[in-house]
Amino acid sequence: MVRSVIFLVLLFVSAATQLLHSAEPDSIGAPIRTQIRVDSSQKLGELRPIWRYFGADEPNYAYMQHGQKLLREIGELAPKQVFFRTHNLLTSGDGTPALKWGSTGAYSEDAEGKPIYNWTILDRIFDTYIERDVRPYVQIGFMPKELSTKPEPYQHSWHPKARYEEIYTGWAYPPKDYSKWAELVLQWTKHAIDRYGRAEVESWFWEVWNEANIGYWRGTPEEFLKLHDFAIDAVRRALPTARVGGPDTAGHGGRFTRNFLEHCLRGTNFATGKIGTPIDFISFHAKGSPVFTNGHVRMGISAQLRTIDQGFAMIASFAELKNKPIIIGESDPEGCAAC
Repeated sequence: MVRSVIFLVLLFVSAATQLLHSAEPDSIGAPIRTQIRVDSSQKLGELRPIWRYFGADEPNYAYMQHGQKLLREIGELAPKQVFFRTHNLLTSGDGTPALKWGSTGAYSEDAEGKPIYNWTILDRIFDTYIERDVRPYVQIGFMPKELSTKPEPYQHSWHPKARYEEIYTGWAYPPKDYSKWAELVLQWTKHAIDRYGRAEVESWFWEVWNEANIGYWRGTPEEFLKLHDFAIDAVRRALPTARVGGPDTAGHGGRFTRNFLEHCLRGTNFATGKIGTPIDFISFHAKGSPVFTNGHVRMGISAQLRTIDQGFAMIASFAELKNKPIIIGESDPEGCAAC
């Protein structure tokens, strides 16, 4: 039954997209009558479950009552085969959640500037996943306050009526010391292996930051490549078999993603000085373009599908990537969760 329903949804999306592309400009918005017939007795083969990536801005809700309930339901969909991605895993703070905010306090420094690592809240988050048969899709970010090149202001107080740009505070800036940034990631990866076992951590995905092609990253594109290289090198030094990739851009990323892929395949690695950066998967985000019309929200799924099509085409233009998995890390027909 589930497969039949999903097939109907996919068929409707395909038909709707064709209608949108075939409509004349002056007819958009006019009612279009169409009829779709489905022969449910016809078998086309097995439908592979590819919808297995979930996520949120706020990491600390995971171990709260309703977060635990939701994660249990997600884990039951396909035990140990679904992944959860969240922001703010390295953000400074005491773990008190807020809208589009979270923190773990994983990194701080003593009076002499020496690193202090505290995995207590991170462990609580990942324990909650693992205990419910959900695996981490690890987002390496954001920037701890003591490492940020512009730490103040640090925590935002965003609300739905505020400008979205107000969330981009001290956590979004490059590190003042890339060696300390790398060591933080190295120690985190080692700790994960000690706590959950090598085989378990080998099953995770590791990527750096979120949507660095927009305001989530306040450095330059080149500084992001440096941030990425140092983090990925640290993960691989702790676990050479770790699955690493990126860049989880807003949309297909255009030139930003193309430059990222060029760098990973043929550029000089900022951390090692060698050619290339390991890349086991490619990830980007696909958003809809919703509008309010005739008393309801129209999701704008055609924009989402167009982004996916363009992203796939870009990745396919690199022969070296033809067999690499592609992960649409955020797939939102409504545009964005905060909207």
